[in-house]
Amino acid sequence: MVEDNASHAGHLSTLALYGLSVAATVGVATVTKRPLPDRMRIRDLVVAAAAAQKLSRTVTKSSVTRPLRAPFAEPVEGGGPGEVADQPAGKGLRSSIGELLTCPFCLDVWAISGLTAGRVFAPAATGVVTDALAALAGADFLQLAYARAQQAAE
Repeated sequence: MVEDNASHAGHLSTLALYGLSVAATVGVATVTKRPLPDRMRIRDLVVAAAAAQKLSRTVTKSSVTRPLRAPFAEPVEGGGPGEVADQPAGKGLRSSIGELLTCPFCLDVWAISGLTAGRVFAPAATGVVTDALAALAGADFLQLAYARAQQAAE
């Protein structure tokens, strides 16, 4: 796929927004003398990874969040179990935002950055949300394993 100048401009815009968001988070943390999180323990790393995966998957693949994607994406056939599929719509910035909102791998970096910012500014609330998202990711895995076991038993 050959990208045009509008696609490059859209990607540069989203990249700039991401960079500004991270810089603003660090800047506000510094000015308010909030300590940045230390290294994550293994447990925290695993839970954060599962939470970011679940958050990005919910935003990009859930029918409930489709209205959030609608201005930037259009429905297509397919999707995994319990999921819907969308593709980016339009050109330039609209398409770039559509890519973020339809690609769980693309949104993961934003999700983990948001959860990390939450650890700085609202650690207790972020911990609850992170744990809940990780538990949901585990529940999804168990649902899929159960369905697979049912199919094998038939």
